[in-house]
Amino acid sequence: MADQFDVAIIGSGPGGYVCAIKCAQLGLKTAIIEKSSTLGGTCLNIGCIPSKALLHASEMFHEAGHGFDKLGIETSAPKLNLEKMMAHKDATVKANVDGVAFLMKKNDVTVFKGTGKIVSAGKVEVTGETTQTVDAKNIVLATGSEVAGIPGVDVKFDGEIIVSSDHAIALKKVPAKMVVVGGGVIGLELGSVWSRLGADVTVVEYLGAILGGMDGGVAKQFQRTLKKQGMTFKMNSKVTSVSKKGKKGLVTFEPVAGGEAQTLEADVVLVATGRLPYTQGLGLEELGVEMERGKVKTDAQWRTNIEGIYALGDVIDGPMLAHKAEDEGVAVAETIAGQHGHVNYSVIPSVVYTMPEVASVGATEEQLKADGVDYVSGQFPFSANGRARAMNATEGFVKFLADAKTDRVLGAHIVGFGAGDMIHEVAVLMEFAGSSEDLGRTCHAHPTLSEAVREAALATFSKPLHI
Repeated sequence: MADQFDVAIIGSGPGGYVCAIKCAQLGLKTAIIEKSSTLGGTCLNIGCIPSKALLHASEMFHEAGHGFDKLGIETSAPKLNLEKMMAHKDATVKANVDGVAFLMKKNDVTVFKGTGKIVSAGKVEVTGETTQTVDAKNIVLATGSEVAGIPGVDVKFDGEIIVSSDHAIALKKVPAKMVVVGGGVIGLELGSVWSRLGADVTVVEYLGAILGGMDGGVAKQFQRTLKKQGMTFKMNSKVTSVSKKGKKGLVTFEPVAGGEAQTLEADVVLVATGRLPYTQGLGLEELGVEMERGKVKTDAQWRTNIEGIYALGDVIDGPMLAHKAEDEGVAVAETIAGQHGHVNYSVIPSVVYTMPEVASVGATEEQLKADGVDYVSGQFPFSANGRARAMNATEGFVKFLADAKTDRVLGAHIVGFGAGDMIHEVAVLMEFAGSSEDLGRTCHAHPTLSEAVREAALATFSKPLHI
């Protein structure tokens, strides 16, 4: 007799496991199916969590070597123990994936280990050590994404010289030279890790700006900051070849507008050109699940065209962000339970966890201009913030964008220490359709970095106080 469930979720990443927890909390008998040996998906195992552990550790290493003296802390030059740093990363990952396993038990979610394939509406075949069938009234696709290559370029990852982000969190030694193909979030985060640990890092980017899609002013300021930190950039450059020659990697690229090709040699080549939805082997084509540009097509309630099958996270449209998937996981669970699940896609923050951090929520200036929106902008630098001065963290600024007539905040962008935490003040403001004046008239503790957020709001509807 096959297992009977109200919901079966394929994939245990942030979207999948959060959906499972919420389904269970709403009284639904829930199963989750995971092909890997541990729960948590890419994010917890080889993505968000391990990379943040390395980012923090490398930042501490760099601060000990370059920032302590300014604070009157005299110490000998720090020595890198990469093996111990990687152990910290691995311990962090284990704590998180063990936590997800505990949450499954706590919420009575049944875990099936194996590869899931939908064989018909309401039936998932799970192939692991044995093959079994899971019957469920509703099936949720939460299979996430996988590393993308370079369009038109044959990239053969070997995990040591030519690597993806999966490998770049586990290098055995610091490369003398690293070439990063792609100036997006993943490439800049991991590139900055190895740069701080001693690698000479060059970023090759197809576009004319890093962090494609982010506010233009933010991208320019951030690139200047990374250059000061020692990273080199080759912009408007199209990669035509990635290969190996002995123990070296070779990256050949040419100007997008046309011109002479160049080749860079490196000890490690990190290809970080984005991610693709993971949909193969799920039985979607046989079932007739409708796809659009490689992603599963869903309606406003995350339903596919097949009754009882839902999809969320990286496999559907929208930004490939773990917290976006989590919100969708909650909303899908509520929808299945007969409630009204909702995700406000205009208020989803994004963060680049470099030093300093970059955070954004809502529209960019470029988007507002393209849409013909009449807006005003206010900005405040951390160099004028007392707490930032005390911390030697004066790099960056806060920028607000608000409707010129109503003062409703349409977007905000922060470059600076702790930007990823400060952006949520603006996210809450926008969720409740707040104005820059609402935030500017809200008392902020002194001295804090968040005062810069308030000052930027003041600069938007009136004038800042401290500049």
